[in-house]
Amino acid sequence: MSRRTDAAAPRVAVIGAGSWGTTFGKILADGGAHVVMWARRPEQAHEIDEAKRNSQYLPGINLPRSMSATHHLSEALEGATQIYLSIPSQSARQNLKALRPLVADSDVPIVSLMKGVEKRSGLRMSQVIEQELHCDPARIAVASGPNLALEIAREQPTAAVISSTSRETAEAVARRARNRYFRTFVNTDVIGTEFGGVLKNLIAVAIGIVDGVGYGENTKASIITRGLVEMTDFAVAQGAQPETLQGLAGLGDLIATCQSPLSRNNTAGRLLGQGYSYQDVVKQMDQTAEGLGSVAPILNLAREAGIAMPIVEQVKMVLDGTMKPRDIAPHLTTDDDQPQGERTQNEQAGSGGALWRSLQRALDQLRNGGRRTAGD
Repeated sequence: MSRRTDAAAPRVAVIGAGSWGTTFGKILADGGAHVVMWARRPEQAHEIDEAKRNSQYLPGINLPRSMSATHHLSEALEGATQIYLSIPSQSARQNLKALRPLVADSDVPIVSLMKGVEKRSGLRMSQVIEQELHCDPARIAVASGPNLALEIAREQPTAAVISSTSRETAEAVARRARNRYFRTFVNTDVIGTEFGGVLKNLIAVAIGIVDGVGYGENTKASIITRGLVEMTDFAVAQGAQPETLQGLAGLGDLIATCQSPLSRNNTAGRLLGQGYSYQDVVKQMDQTAEGLGSVAPILNLAREAGIAMPIVEQVKMVLDGTMKPRDIAPHLTTDDDQPQGERTQNEQAGSGGALWRSLQRALDQLRNGGRRTAGD
């Protein structure tokens, strides 16, 4: 395969050549790196390498000349200064086993672009990476935010959060993963950043269901608002900082995923709302909708922590076929006829208004063109 590279450009590897992996490869290449993509199928690797296209996942997008591709894992990793992982969460462990011997003697950052939890264990992807690669968690970073792949591939401006328990690792990745249309912030709250990326998918499925049924903006706004409460309650119970759920990895990603037809999880929910069964939805989806596989493990973790998640519970009932999609809306926020307070379960007495402040903060960020406000 062709390897026309700029000798001065840092070399990075992206494992997985779906829409998000390829888009992130483009982000890195447009930021000055030479990117080597690993694609499972040889014909896909050949198209990226020679035609600078990935027609199945990013139709109409021309990829930079500084992107190349291979279907040989060892070739993709050779000389990489950073490694980005963009593979389905439910097959992550299997793919990481193949990766382990190739990175055993390396200390380069490993960056998760995945947004899911493992069904069997309920582990976050950074935890699965740590287990399977036997690496220091300080080497692991995660990327999350309002990042719809096709919009970014079209170079529409957005931002993301890079999170690691090591601030040094987060900053090193953030410096590499930025360019004129993609900006990165950093934090050290890996738990909140990862769960934000997982939980917003579940709320997006709910939004898709009611959209498919034909309900309007009031219904969807109610679900998004109360969905943020569920996300915050759950993540804080797992050890996250509530501020993270008010930032790009929480509210920002929630808004983007819930409102866009480009969202796979929104699309999956819409098909459910139109009457398709779970199995039919999976067959129709060209790519993985991570939210569908995360519902059960998230609810298991929520029950263990004593956290009520009525929206996610109703989504599971629709997935299981025990509730008609049209019946979901009256139950999405609470099944209790007793009037409930609006604040989150984890909010301290006297701190009312946190939900409103988080929404106002997101609006301010949008008005300011994504410039930094207090937080991320």
